[in-house]
Amino acid sequence: MIHLSDVRKAFNQGKSNEFWALKGIDLSVKAGKVTVFRGPSGSGKTTLLTLVGCLARPTSGRVRLKDRDISGLPERFLTDIRRSTFGFVFQQFNLLKGISALENVMIPAYPLGVDRKELAARAHGLMQSLDIHAKAQSNAEWLSGGEAQRVAIARALINDPEVIIADEPTANLDSERSKQFLGIVETLKASGKTVLMTSHDPLVCDTAVVDHVVSLRDGELVEAR
Repeated sequence: MIHLSDVRKAFNQGKSNEFWALKGIDLSVKAGKVTVFRGPSGSGKTTLLTLVGCLARPTSGRVRLKDRDISGLPERFLTDIRRSTFGFVFQQFNLLKGISALENVMIPAYPLGVDRKELAARAHGLMQSLDIHAKAQSNAEWLSGGEAQRVAIARALINDPEVIIADEPTANLDSERSKQFLGIVETLKASGKTVLMTSHDPLVCDTAVVDHVVSLRDGELVEAR
């Protein structure tokens, strides 16, 4: 589904503090599978995730999504691809304070012009399936870490994306809530979703629901299993 060929990513290119976050990555990600990018801080795993999710472009190399080269597409096209193909769960969840959990879930669908009643019904259904419906009218800042994450997952699913991308999804959760999250991942996988995550948590990397673990160090792929 997603193929990377000799992908490299530099920051501050041409300056004295030039830094290569990725150094020639060749990788294929299969549809309907759960893949984890693993590595220490600075390994390049989050940068790799942003390239796969069309949040950034590679400095060189090719990123292909379903046989379409998306490496050099203008931002307006990447925005359309992100909106239709990917759902994002960020490490800090990035929920908007001052509005309800329900409104947070609905936000990514607003640019699509979906009827508000239909959208609200879809959001309520997602929150129900994630056992967070009781908090629908609670402001984001009132939620616990586990509740905020489930709201973020519902938000990621509101446009029915093919791919869910999660950056360090268990970093701020205790072991019990991490296991609950992995149960959600198992449900997503069973429904046909492709799930990509970064993590160095053994609880995530070693769980049975994960199909592939890709290990990185210093911007290079060192192991894929």
